Amino acid sequence: YTILSKVHSDRNVYPSAGVLFVHVLEREYFKGEFPPYPKPGEISNDPITFNTNLMGYPDRPGWLRYIQRTPYSDGVLYGSPTVENVGKPTIIEITAYNRRTFETARHNLIINIMSAEVDFPLPYQAEFFIRNMNVEEMLASEVLGDFLGAVKNVWQPERLNAINITSALDRGGRVPLPINDMKEGVYVMVGADVPFSSCLREVENPQNQLRCSQEMEPVITCDKKFRTQFHIDWCKISLVDNTKQVSTFQEVIRGEGILPDGGEYKPPSDTLKSRDYYSDFLITLAVPSAIALVLFLILAYIMCCRREGVEKRNMQTPDIQLVHHSAIQKSTKELRDMSKNREMAWPLSTLPVFHPVTGEVVPPLHADSYDNTSMPLMQTQQ
Repeated sequence: YTILSKVHSDRNVYPSAGVLFVHVLEREYFKGEFPPYPKPGEISNDPITFNTNLMGYPDRPGWLRYIQRTPYSDGVLYGSPTVENVGKPTIIEITAYNRRTFETARHNLIINIMSAEVDFPLPYQAEFFIRNMNVEEMLASEVLGDFLGAVKNVWQPERLNAINITSALDRGGRVPLPINDMKEGVYVMVGADVPFSSCLREVENPQNQLRCSQEMEPVITCDKKFRTQFHIDWCKISLVDNTKQVSTFQEVIRGEGILPDGGEYKPPSDTLKSRDYYSDFLITLAVPSAIALVLFLILAYIMCCRREGVEKRNMQTPDIQLVHHSAIQKSTKELRDMSKNREMAWPLSTLPVFHPVTGEVVPPLHADSYDNTSMPLMQTQQ
């Protein structure tokens, strides 16, 4: 059911709607389009890349994808045609680029999509997520055949088709780290004409659903039939039964494209009435200014006219406290005056009366050469 074909110039292919279509762009074929220039004794192995697009458009149809991992590997066109494209030839322009000689070669691939064999094909569809595969590895005919054989062994259908293959990166997955040969993963959707087997239904058990919610591996009896080659994430399997889906399509009634008549258009008058803005001025400027002025006057009265003054303060202060305060002020003033002029005579309260060694009387006014550094500050006066 999978169409595999090689590249030829202006080749016609006939895929079926709803069935996986795979077309391989082989580098060996396009090597003949470019003249070889190898060195003596070497084999030409030019890097070749491909560009695919719908004729007259810059990109491919929405159902068709393309992948080429490296310039030294083959390119692959793959996808699942839809019923809407049945009977419409799709011409894909294939341009090959030789990255060594910068030469190009172009061929056309004509895709003629055919209708399905039956009116209601593949009503039961299951989508598997394979963790240890890349999309180009899964598109190989022998690998895809092995997978379909394993699915057919656990499902036992009469008709089994591969519907679509999608890379995990196209589903929002992240690029894997380049360690331990990690793969990006691939989604494979298959369809059959019989209901799902009991093995596939085991994913819907409450125990397995609980294990999936706890990021644990569910217990599936038929997993060993896939495990030898394919590592399936059973928590991401999707089972769709199209026979139970109710169509919600509603017929769209298209109109004539003419808006209903809303009457004759009446533009506004050219003559505008004058408007008095005096009331608006009073509301926006005069009223806030008056309020601000009143508040300013109240604050000025409190700050300037309600001061108690020094006299009132002295009248309310006890006399002994005023005497102490006055004495402190006088002493402070005297000390400040003494610090301003060091050459002036000391106050009598701080001059010594007797010499500390000879006992002679010292005059009140000392000479300039008098050593006052060794004299005590306070002596008893006679």
